[in-house]
Amino acid sequence: MGVSQWCAAALAAIIAPFIGTDLRDRPEAGRQNRPDYSIGRTGMSAELAFMSAVDLAQNIREKKISSLEATENFFERIDLLDPQLHSYLTLCQDQALADARAADEAVQKSGELGPLHGVPISIKDLELTKGVRTTMGSAVFRDRVPDMDSIVVERVKTSGAIMLGKTNTPEFGQSGTTENELGEPCRNPWNTERTPGGSSGGAAAAVAAGLCTVSMGTDGGGSIRIPASFSGVYGIKPTQGRVPRYGGYGRPAANHFSQSGPITRTVADSALLLQVVAGPDTRDVNSLRTPAPDFSATLGAGVKGLKLAWSSDYGFAAVDPEVVAITKKAALLFGEMGATVEDSKLKLEDPFDAFWDIFATAAFTSYGHLLAERRDDFSDYGLKSLLHGESRTGADMSRSIYEIDRLGRRMEEFFDNFDLLLTPTMAVPAFPIEQRPSVIAGREVEPFWGFLPFTYLINITGQTAASVPCGYSADGMPIGLHIIGPRGAEAKVLQASAAFEQAQPWSGERPGVS
Repeated sequence: MGVSQWCAAALAAIIAPFIGTDLRDRPEAGRQNRPDYSIGRTGMSAELAFMSAVDLAQNIREKKISSLEATENFFERIDLLDPQLHSYLTLCQDQALADARAADEAVQKSGELGPLHGVPISIKDLELTKGVRTTMGSAVFRDRVPDMDSIVVERVKTSGAIMLGKTNTPEFGQSGTTENELGEPCRNPWNTERTPGGSSGGAAAAVAAGLCTVSMGTDGGGSIRIPASFSGVYGIKPTQGRVPRYGGYGRPAANHFSQSGPITRTVADSALLLQVVAGPDTRDVNSLRTPAPDFSATLGAGVKGLKLAWSSDYGFAAVDPEVVAITKKAALLFGEMGATVEDSKLKLEDPFDAFWDIFATAAFTSYGHLLAERRDDFSDYGLKSLLHGESRTGADMSRSIYEIDRLGRRMEEFFDNFDLLLTPTMAVPAFPIEQRPSVIAGREVEPFWGFLPFTYLINITGQTAASVPCGYSADGMPIGLHIIGPRGAEAKVLQASAAFEQAQPWSGERPGVS
C-alpha cells in the first residue's frame, strides 16, 4: 500500500463512530479549558502555577515574579488539591520557602543565575536527597533520610531550582501504575478513579494538575512515558547513559535500563531540564563520555525532509483499536508538516522475558538481603520481583543478555533507514486503579505488564523516546504518541515533538483536578 492509500485508509478509520478525538476536537469529560485559571482561593493563581519553566525563570530573572511568590502558590495548591491526588510522598516546605527567599535575594544582587533559578520543581522519590526522606516507594525505607544527593539532584540544585518535595512512586519503581504500601494510591487528575500510570505517576500527576512547574522522573521500563501518556503531559527518556544515575534508583544493575528524565507541560521545558541534568560524570561508569548537545537549538527546525516510520504494534503487541486510530492520525500529521511517513512493517518478538529476568535480578541483587527480616513489608509486586530474581540462574541471565544484544542491533539497523519511529505510547488509555486489563483488543495479556509493550523495549535497546499528548479517548482520557529515536538523538526527538506541539498544542489543556 502506498503512502497516499495508507493515509486515506487511516483517516477513514478515524471517523468511525465512538472513536476518540485529537486535541483539536476533544470530549468534555475529564478536562477544563478556561481563560481564567484562578481556582477561587485568595492569593492563589493557577495561571502562575501553569506557567512554563522557561517563562517563569525569565520572569524571576526580570524581577516580574518572585520565587517566593511562585513557591508559596504551589504549596497552597498542593494543600488544596493533593489530598485528591496523592502525588507527593514528602514535602520540603520550610526548606523550599527558605531557598526561594535566598533565590530572590540573589536576583537583587544581579549576579550570575542558573537556568532554573528560583523555579519550583519536584523530584521523584527514587532519587537520593540529602536530609530529605527518600523511600523509593517502599515501606522498608519509610523513614530513611540519606546523607547525600544523587547526581541528578546535585545538578538540579546547581541550576537554582527550588525542590518542593518528593513525588509518589510504586515500590522501587517496579510498576506501570503508582500504588505502594506507604499510603493512598496516586490518582489521575483527569479522572481520580483512574491511574496516572507509573512509576513516575506522582511526577506526572503533579505536573498535569499544576502542583509544580516541572518534575524529574525516572524510566526503567517506561516510567516517564507511561504516566506522561496517561496524564496528558510530555516526557522524554534520554539515551542510556545520557544522564548519570549515581545516587538514583538504588539498583546499579538496573541502571543499564534506567534513565532520569523530565516530565513537563511543554517541549521547551523538557529540553531545558534535560540540559541541566545531562552530561558525563565519572562516578557513573555507564554515563556517556561525550558532552550533551544543545537540546533547545533545533526546537524550531520542523520536520520537513525527515523520514519517519510508523508501527501500530511492533509486530507483536495487542493494542486498543481506539488508541491505534488516534495515534495513527497523529503520525500522519507529520506528513502534513513535510516529513515522509511510512509503514515500518516491523516484525519484532516480544522481549519481555529477557527484560523481566534482568529487571528482577537487579532488584534481588540490591534488596534480596532484606527478605529474611522485612518480607512482610514488601508489596505483593515487589516481593514477586525479588523472588523471580532469586530464581534466575547464570544461564538464564546469559540468554537474556544475548536476546537484548540481538534486539539492540536490530533496532540500530532499523534507524539506518529512518530518522524516527512513531508508535502508540500505551496499548490502552488510563484504566481504573488496580484494574489492569487482562484482555486488550480481544487478546489475553499479562495484566501487570501487558498494557505497556511499547515502552520497555526501548529501555532494552537504550534508545531515546518521548511521549507526546496527541488526543483523547471517547471518555476523555489523554492518549500519547511515542516518538522514538536512535541513540544520541534526543535533540531530534525534541525537534519532532516541538513541531507536533506547534501543530496541535496541548499545554493549555487543564484536567478536572487543577
